[in-house]
Amino acid sequence: MGKIDFTIKIAGEAGQGLQTIGQLLSKSFARRGLNVFSNQVIQSRIRGGHNWFAIRVSSERVFSPSTSTDILVALDKESACHYKELKSGSVVIFDPSALPLEVKRGVGLQVPLAKITSENGGNRIMGNTVAVGAVLGLLEYDLDVLFGLIRESFGDKDRQIADANVKIAQAGYDFICQKALKGRFPSLKNTQGNPKMFVSGSEAVALGALAAGCQFISAYPMSPSTGIMTYLASKEDDFHMVVEQSEDEIASINIALGASFAGVRSMTASSGGGFALMVEGLSLAGMIETPIVIVLAQRPAPATGLPTRTAQEDLEFAIHAGHGEFPRVVLAPGTIEETFYAIARAFNIADKYRVPVIILTDQFMADSSSTVDGFDFKSVGIEKNLLSDEKLRNIKDYKSYLLTKSGVSPRALPGNPHCFVLADSDEHDEYGRITEDVDRVRPEMVKKRNRKNLRILKEVAPAKRYGPRDAKNILIGWGSTYGAMKEAVDLLNENKEKVAMFHFTDVWPLNKKHLSFLDRAGFVAVVENNFTGQFAQLIVAASGRKIENRINKFNGLPFEAQEIVSAYESIRKKKRK
Repeated sequence: MGKIDFTIKIAGEAGQGLQTIGQLLSKSFARRGLNVFSNQVIQSRIRGGHNWFAIRVSSERVFSPSTSTDILVALDKESACHYKELKSGSVVIFDPSALPLEVKRGVGLQVPLAKITSENGGNRIMGNTVAVGAVLGLLEYDLDVLFGLIRESFGDKDRQIADANVKIAQAGYDFICQKALKGRFPSLKNTQGNPKMFVSGSEAVALGALAAGCQFISAYPMSPSTGIMTYLASKEDDFHMVVEQSEDEIASINIALGASFAGVRSMTASSGGGFALMVEGLSLAGMIETPIVIVLAQRPAPATGLPTRTAQEDLEFAIHAGHGEFPRVVLAPGTIEETFYAIARAFNIADKYRVPVIILTDQFMADSSSTVDGFDFKSVGIEKNLLSDEKLRNIKDYKSYLLTKSGVSPRALPGNPHCFVLADSDEHDEYGRITEDVDRVRPEMVKKRNRKNLRILKEVAPAKRYGPRDAKNILIGWGSTYGAMKEAVDLLNENKEKVAMFHFTDVWPLNKKHLSFLDRAGFVAVVENNFTGQFAQLIVAASGRKIENRINKFNGLPFEAQEIVSAYESIRKKKRK
């Protein structure tokens, strides 16, 4: 099989089944071992508004969407806005009876979706299945894979509906084969490979939590974080998991803290507005030194902003949220695999240092899906750092907040038969009892809590480097920009620009030692989905190096590789002048 890299885009209104078509196609390709990256852009309406679902299929790993579209399935008039993405060899599939489109670029392929559906005994909703069959016919792809997926999704109880969809998909496939455009796309007829997992960002968070032994989540639904809770709810019985939909985000974090204090690995998840309500609870976690994992799935703000679009605007908020001074760790994974392992790692760090750990994702990361070869569940260790019964028996005078050199006090759980465990949101002494001693106890407790930062700094991982070892032109990014940056680096190096990238997953605290590459760098630009360059400012504060070049995008859409390339070349051109 030669090199494959093409993009299918399904465009239409909310309620037209874009996700159904996209998921069926994506999983069909994954079942034959192809690499798939899908993402969706949706408007915040229950029905109506132009949305799209993009599927990039490749023989190699891809981590970001493509700038161009090879096959466009147009389900509404607004789909014409995607014509600018088409190439001379692209194809637009549309139903001429419902949508008389004029295709000015590429080839317009008229497929009577409604007619084919009715002629084969289906109802109007099944027109989506015709579209799936049509796309696979264009690629000469094995329909048996699709048939298997259809039957799996409906199960034995709805066998008649499954059979009807199989018949309709075959009809769509046959219609296209009669009008086949041979050679326009690489034939996938003989594609064979090991099946791959097809996982979304939200599912990766949930799977990482399960692997880490999380048994409790309390959350209030707020896009784009809701998928985490709904996925975990589907696994409650299998993993002895408790999923609590609380009345609001204030309750969410406090319930999770209560469960964690009792010894259960716990988490919560929300977006920026919900996290704002959690801030007092975050400070409570800092004061009572109770571990908790918080997922903050970013979207454009302030206020409600663009609730179904993407952004990286909450980095500084996550780092500085909460009244008072207390340590926390902020992680921002860049891929589906990184997300899985980052969540598992977050629970261990939270338990080890008795601190909150915040995971920054965003709408792009949460709602994108990617093929993965699998997750190494055995490599995920569960480190709770609790005092054993044997050690508790030998402690004559247990202190919940014992002053230690590391700042981390030995942790016992309430209700154990050997000692009494206290906690108080007021300032307290080593036992956990409220105190007003401002001369000795208060200063010592402040120093104790913040001494943890010295150990945490050693826990922080350096940036992941990609590109030529001797490259002095550097792109820096964090979180979900990884895929677009990686591809941009490849494109720039193909154009004889020697460029490397440094991608940060551990974004707080920043270890100055991990920024030493700046001493050898020439041109440096930071890539971020925000307006003010928040991570660039953190780098300046930590390293003392001024970074003038910023590549920022803040319209609610994720970066594409070509955008980064164009911005880089534009800045370099101005510099040369």
